[in-house]
Amino acid sequence: MWTELMMVGRREFLEGLGDKYAMDLQDFLHEKLPKLILVALISWGMMLVVKLVADRILRMAERQSGTVGHYAQVRTLTTVIRATGVGIIVFLAVLQILPVLGFNLGPLLTSAGVAGVAIGLAAQNIVKDCLNGFLILIDDQFNVGDTVTIAGVSGVVETMTLRRTQVRGGDGTLFIIPNSQITTVANMTRDYSLATINVSVDFSANPDEVMALLKDVAMSVRSDSAYKDVYLGDPVLLGVDSIRGSQVIYPVQLKTLANQQWGALRETQRRIRLALDEKGILPGDPNRVYSREQGTGNREQGPGNRQQGTGESGVGAGHGEPELPKADPTAAKLTEVNPFTGE
Repeated sequence: MWTELMMVGRREFLEGLGDKYAMDLQDFLHEKLPKLILVALISWGMMLVVKLVADRILRMAERQSGTVGHYAQVRTLTTVIRATGVGIIVFLAVLQILPVLGFNLGPLLTSAGVAGVAIGLAAQNIVKDCLNGFLILIDDQFNVGDTVTIAGVSGVVETMTLRRTQVRGGDGTLFIIPNSQITTVANMTRDYSLATINVSVDFSANPDEVMALLKDVAMSVRSDSAYKDVYLGDPVLLGVDSIRGSQVIYPVQLKTLANQQWGALRETQRRIRLALDEKGILPGDPNRVYSREQGTGNREQGPGNRQQGTGESGVGAGHGEPELPKADPTAAKLTEVNPFTGE
């Protein structure tokens, strides 16, 4: 008797459980599944729209961008837009799906808020990096390929992301800089480049002749077919910039396309060197002493050979000595002490 009751109870329980599962399945198929499919389709459609918009922007940038750096910048922005858009869509879709599956969002959202605050405090530097990187891209402060000085580091920008910037130094060193550390940007290749050649010439040379010579040499490079396309204007001779001992500095300034000044700069310096040598003009030397004796003649002073100038004949007064060779006015006197070395 007891066994029969147990079997009947088990059969009724299984039948009731089966009926409950059947009712739940029927309810899921008729009410919940269409909602899930609708949410999935809407989410997929929105992600497809975001992808199409990002690809469209990227194609337009590829056709219209004048530089590789600008295209890389637009590509970075479209990647960020796509990733952010997909993340928001997935988050909203999850919020719609969980109540359908029977989850209570109240405690879940409260826990997520607490966890979000903890993660935000722990990863605040990463958040600062991403925000600053996004502002750098929006403000167009620099692009890939630009020569910049950022965070005390100078070099060429190789890679830009929202979190970091990679700069290659002149000696090949790769610097990886978090974007939150970038507070001041010095961009040497924005719009145009200015190159200045400080030509050092000896004090004995006539400044007017030197300036005319430098102007001719700079214009010869400006007119050269190999370099004329990189110039944005004629070279500018700034005049005598400074005098240091017997050294006179003449700056020559070249204005060229951005980051295109190096070839013209080197060629101008080469031609200046040859022109100065051809004219017999000495280069400047801060350790060389320039001396011009009072009177009408120049004499080199030395031990036991101190002569006073007596005119163009070069004959000493009352001695009838022959004229001595004219001394180099740029040579240091043998009896003088060099003020730089003390010798």
